[in-house]
Amino acid sequence: MSEPRVFLLPDLGEGLTEAELVSWHVAVGDEIAVDQPIAEVETAKSAVEVPSPYAGIVAELHGKPGETLDVGKPLISVTPLGADAPVAAADDAAPAPSPDSIRPADDAAGSGRPDATPGAASSAAADAETYREEEKAGSGNVLIGYGTPGGHGQARRTRARKSSVAVAEPAETTPVSLSKEDELALLRTRVPGKLGAVISPLVRRMAREHGVDLDGISGSGDSGLIMRRDVEAALKTAAPAAEPEAKPAEVPAPVVEPTGTSASSTTDARTGLAVSTRTPVRGVRKAVATNMVRSRSEIPEATVWVDVDATALMELREGLKANGAEVPGLLAFIARFVTAGLKKYPELNTRIETANDGSQEIVSFDGINLGFAAQTDRGLVVPSVRGAEKLSARELDAEIRRLTQVARDGKATPTELGSGTFTLNNYGVFGVDGSAAIINHPEVAILGVGRIIDKPWVVNGELAVRKVTELTLTFDHRVCDGGTAGGFLRFVADAIENPTSLLADI
Repeated sequence: MSEPRVFLLPDLGEGLTEAELVSWHVAVGDEIAVDQPIAEVETAKSAVEVPSPYAGIVAELHGKPGETLDVGKPLISVTPLGADAPVAAADDAAPAPSPDSIRPADDAAGSGRPDATPGAASSAAADAETYREEEKAGSGNVLIGYGTPGGHGQARRTRARKSSVAVAEPAETTPVSLSKEDELALLRTRVPGKLGAVISPLVRRMAREHGVDLDGISGSGDSGLIMRRDVEAALKTAAPAAEPEAKPAEVPAPVVEPTGTSASSTTDARTGLAVSTRTPVRGVRKAVATNMVRSRSEIPEATVWVDVDATALMELREGLKANGAEVPGLLAFIARFVTAGLKKYPELNTRIETANDGSQEIVSFDGINLGFAAQTDRGLVVPSVRGAEKLSARELDAEIRRLTQVARDGKATPTELGSGTFTLNNYGVFGVDGSAAIINHPEVAILGVGRIIDKPWVVNGELAVRKVTELTLTFDHRVCDGGTAGGFLRFVADAIENPTSLLADI
């Protein structure tokens, strides 16, 4: 009987470290095929159906709906149908093979050990060939961060990493040096706007078992990625302080229990009020909170605003409606003005990157990915229109509507949610006039649009009732000064007041 093959939860996009298990699409005992959806998980960015890279019988489901699973942890175990035990399954579920069975034939023959027989070497070579043939049976389809066997080769890399882990685990308390290539193989992509680098399950487990807070570590890898040597250095630094505290911590433990037993679960100690609910911060809300904290702590922001007479823009839309034409939404018109303004003031369409040595660079882009804030049942997300500077108002309107719908359905891809270069936020739909918005890190500016209401306005020296809105620009003072920010804001305001100057293409 074949041993089950264990499928680990993959990185579902841009270095995400965890996902909440929403529901299972299969049950123990079900027969499944390659690429069949087996579960729905919710990440910090979207809801995703995870396909199986294996075909066979479901042997075990590792997790219950509502649980949060770490990337790299077991998701499902699948027993192959009518096949001998595959090599991949031996890596994941069976006892580790003897060293002779995994060494190349020439190493075994020259080792001088009595068990290093030519037959064992031939068996290992045959197993390896069988494994390669099994890999070719997969479809090769790639979700994000992993592929089914054959197309991506992830299974071969996984075996190599497991071999490295087997060597390192017995000596975890004693630092083991890995080559740069091995460490790079363990890295995952850093997520823009996340605290700390996203690392391999090996390094993350090492930090967890030794009580190391990864958010407090400055990574030495590319773009600040946290590597094994960084965790080892943190352990050396913390060791002298941790040892004296270990023993006293055990003594007062029984004393704490009586003081909080009766009231801690029902009454808040600070306010004396009954606690009605406790809601875990996770998913989109956790990602938003992390991003906003980083933005406030890292970006020296400033805010400028201006009241704008939007009467001409409103009249233009009403005229188009009267002619029976399909009329873009107001946000699409303003998006068109914003992209034109960013072409004139490109400093606001940049990003600041900090190198390991502390030096900084302002990164400019050949193009504009215009993000816009969209409220969904899962929280506030910011999908982005890629190449927005190339689109007309009608094309922008169509793409904004499409992205809004997929975001509300929880089906937006990590690329659609994480590739913006500037954000437009229409909080006027909530009936408010203005807001000093927080910049969507790692961008450097965000433009907010308030509600459009009737206000008294001076026109040609006379008082009149006009349609007025407020524009608010929050910007990173490191990339530009007030003159640039004010110039951009005035450019967009003038375009709203005189829309035909920029809307020849509508």
